[in-house]
Amino acid sequence: MVSIDEMDGIQKAAILLITLGPEKASSIFKHLKDEEIEQLTLEIANTRNVSPAQKEMVLNEFYEVCLAQQYIAEGGIGYAKDLLQKALGEDKASAVLGKLTASLQVRPFEFIRKTEASQILNFIQDEHPQTIALILSYLSAGQAAAIISTLPPEKQTDVAKRIALMDRTSPDVIKEVEGILEQKLASLVNQDYTIVGGIDSIVEVLNTVDRGTEKHIMENLEIEEPELADEIRKKMFVFEDILMLDDRSVQRVLREVENGELAIALKGSNEEVQSLIFNNMSTRLAAMIKEDMEYMGPVRLKDVEEAQQKIVNVIRRLEDSAEIVISRSGGDEIVV
Repeated sequence: MVSIDEMDGIQKAAILLITLGPEKASSIFKHLKDEEIEQLTLEIANTRNVSPAQKEMVLNEFYEVCLAQQYIAEGGIGYAKDLLQKALGEDKASAVLGKLTASLQVRPFEFIRKTEASQILNFIQDEHPQTIALILSYLSAGQAAAIISTLPPEKQTDVAKRIALMDRTSPDVIKEVEGILEQKLASLVNQDYTIVGGIDSIVEVLNTVDRGTEKHIMENLEIEEPELADEIRKKMFVFEDILMLDDRSVQRVLREVENGELAIALKGSNEEVQSLIFNNMSTRLAAMIKEDMEYMGPVRLKDVEEAQQKIVNVIRRLEDSAEIVISRSGGDEIVV
């Protein structure tokens, strides 16, 4: 029997998924990249005669990893080490943390992720926009949105642009910025080169801030960086986000959309979106569109995406003209 120390990560992951069963394994696959799914599928197919002892060893190691991640999230490496020593013993705790050094990615600025946004703002509002962008890239979207909304208008756009254009940040720069905050709050664990920021990061932030802040930032970006603004806007509201609209708003949008375009767009949507759309039109029209979808056969992904983007453009236009309201966690003010 192959011992757990002789197995690589893919082999352990395959045994874990086999042990968890097909239903739980399929749920995990949804969160993996295509190449990871291919590797695991191949390994599972080639795995034969997994003994109960191997399953138990893999499950125990997985439990220890989860335990370590939880403790690190709660209080950092030092806190995790203390608790793991109490739970597993000193030798086992050191072994677990040693194995996970490469795989456990402790995020920089972890010590301020549980700090109130207003307190963080007091420490960073006078810093250079690039420094602020770096820190916000490591915070949750809610924290970052609260902070960027409170910055002076002229600084909001600059910070948003820097987050969107950020790629890799060297550990030396991170350590230098951490040092500034470290004197006031806490220390932090070193980390290797880390990908932060980017289009998806600023999109998540802008989808969380209030509508006024979002419009101000986007209007200025369209002047300063029109291509970047266009790329951000395309990702800010995807077709599936139509679920954020109330029934009245959905009905208003449908009045602006051609039935043929809608049928193509719905070919690539999930059941929840289809149900929302069909429930907001007449039974006769819904039946007609469903029939069109059935008889049009396979549709190119590019055509589906283009049809969905047209509908998204309609939604954004109607929102800009205040004819509909998109529900956002950051909140929209309604003027009576």
